[in-house]
Amino acid sequence: MTTPTATLGVEEEYLLLDRDTGLPAPRAGQVQEAADLEPVLGRDEVDNELLQAQVEVATPVCTGLDDITGHLVRFRQAVGAAADRAGCRLAATGGAPMTSQRDVPVTEKRRYLEMRADAGRLVDEQLICGMHIHVAVPDRSAGAAALGRLRPWLPVLVALGANSPFWAGRDTGFASWRTVVFGRWPVAGSPPFIADGAEYERRVGALLDTGVIRDRHQLYWHARLSDTYPTLEVRAPDVQVDIDSAVTLAGIARGLVATALREGRRGARPLDPPGSILNAAGWHAARHGLTGDLVDPRHGTPAKAAGVVGALLDHIAPALAELGDTARVTEGVQRLLDNGTGATRQRRAVAEGGVDALLDLIAPGPAGRDGAPGIVEEAARP
Repeated sequence: MTTPTATLGVEEEYLLLDRDTGLPAPRAGQVQEAADLEPVLGRDEVDNELLQAQVEVATPVCTGLDDITGHLVRFRQAVGAAADRAGCRLAATGGAPMTSQRDVPVTEKRRYLEMRADAGRLVDEQLICGMHIHVAVPDRSAGAAALGRLRPWLPVLVALGANSPFWAGRDTGFASWRTVVFGRWPVAGSPPFIADGAEYERRVGALLDTGVIRDRHQLYWHARLSDTYPTLEVRAPDVQVDIDSAVTLAGIARGLVATALREGRRGARPLDPPGSILNAAGWHAARHGLTGDLVDPRHGTPAKAAGVVGALLDHIAPALAELGDTARVTEGVQRLLDNGTGATRQRRAVAEGGVDALLDLIAPGPAGRDGAPGIVEEAARP
């Protein structure tokens, strides 16, 4: 596979929020039924998720970022209309900004019910949504080697994709609270350095042998090999508040995979920071997003976020040029640096217009009502 033919796809998870209160609404089944009436949606294009206040969509295999854009526009408009008919709002946020004392039911699937039995309260708190970017790889061995090569840059994707500052009516102080919640699972955060497909299978097999995780779907690393598609799946970012940011991150992820595959073919020496450093870098990225320093993966030391993001763009520049993505990605990154991540924009909305402004940002649709005390006050804290 050459770089110009690297196909990709994007999955987006969304929250369903009650139209009036903004609280998580367990109406995934109703939204799926309403979605079947949308002429631009194929049957079963709207899937359920772990909790009944979440739905997921997935693009087909795409050849370029324009294709990704078109499908995400289609999904957000059509599923948003279906949600409205079900009395709720489709929210593009990495974490539920408000929660009630009543838990959202788990989706009635055997795997999800087993997870609830295994992990208890942790499953109840999975009101979090991410975006997953699948990039084609020629085979699992090449994909595993590419995973090892791109892992140092995954914390930067966490920072760029941060879009979950609020939780349970309060400002968490984190840009990506979703990253923190996901980090509570047994297998999460930075993937280990893996040289080839055989080593990947040994590592996964050893984890399954512990009995701590039930299946390969519970490998909640920031990136992993897909067991469904011939792809490397980048899972680091929160779902994005807007489509432009989502497409920008998809372009970066494809550039990272293409660069890693090229380095593997050339036999270039990989950058291999210790896992402890990458986990610390990922936590720091989730804490601050782009508002402070990031850990520079080349040196393991702090540096201005804009400088580290610039180093990432330099790293993938040849691949972006070959793919024809340079302008789209660099302009999108500059908008994130200038206007802020989704987390920054959420906080800005609350500071300027309270809960209604927040809901209008993350879940455009009929105006919500007041009734989420705490967010405005918490967001105003230094």
